[in-house]
Amino acid sequence: MCFDHDARPPDLPFPMAGGAADGRAVHLEAEDGNRFRAYAAVPTGPGGDDLATPAGTGIVVVPDIRGLVPYYEELALRFAEAGIHAVAVDLYARTAGTDERGPDFDGREHAGRTTQAGIAADVAAATRFLRSEATGAQGALFTVGFCFGGRASLLQGIESHGLAGVIGFYGWPVGASRNGSSAPADVANRFRCPVLALYGGADEGIPSHAIEAFDTELTRAGVEHESVVYPGAPHSFFDRKQEEHAEASADAWRRMLSFVARHAGPRRA
Repeated sequence: MCFDHDARPPDLPFPMAGGAADGRAVHLEAEDGNRFRAYAAVPTGPGGDDLATPAGTGIVVVPDIRGLVPYYEELALRFAEAGIHAVAVDLYARTAGTDERGPDFDGREHAGRTTQAGIAADVAAATRFLRSEATGAQGALFTVGFCFGGRASLLQGIESHGLAGVIGFYGWPVGASRNGSSAPADVANRFRCPVLALYGGADEGIPSHAIEAFDTELTRAGVEHESVVYPGAPHSFFDRKQEEHAEASADAWRRMLSFVARHAGPRRA
């Protein structure tokens, strides 16, 4: 089960030092002509005190099966408050159009009609937008995704986007997918960048042997990676409403931002 419609991302886990963000809805176009909705957020302040990243760092946010819902717009703003340019993308424009959707929208059908190539094309469009003058992310770029989008985010590590790293929350690392995409473990030898994978220990859909299989293949391929399992945390634990998992969410934030800062290169003055 993914997030409820009224779920919201956890707050950043550190005091802000003037961190602020400006967000807006945009439309982007992939090289195959697909035009899709996205939400862009840019920093307007220096961001948090610790775990700060080099200026111009950017991240593409890949939503779960619900598509581009308010959760991901707010998450883009949280990244921008931490000093990271962010754009959250909608993956369903090819089959569901570009209109905004309500809580009764069922993304399962449309998730199954996406393709690995189509998702990569949309992410490529988002990276071009991040690197454009409109957004100003001229530094290292990353992706982060959740559930269906977690697997899709991990798979961007095999694409030619020039990413500095990929992050996946509870993305299935092995086995078949509803859209026929490759299992990340099966293509571990094609990864071009470091990997951070985050899981809930109580997520029955992703057993420990699946996590271990992905780790084993990444190690065999010589890919720098880190897998974190939060004991007792369910699927989709990264939710402000799930107060009992606030500690896991705070740690996930810190690991994400540390991963980005570590792989983005030296801080710029």
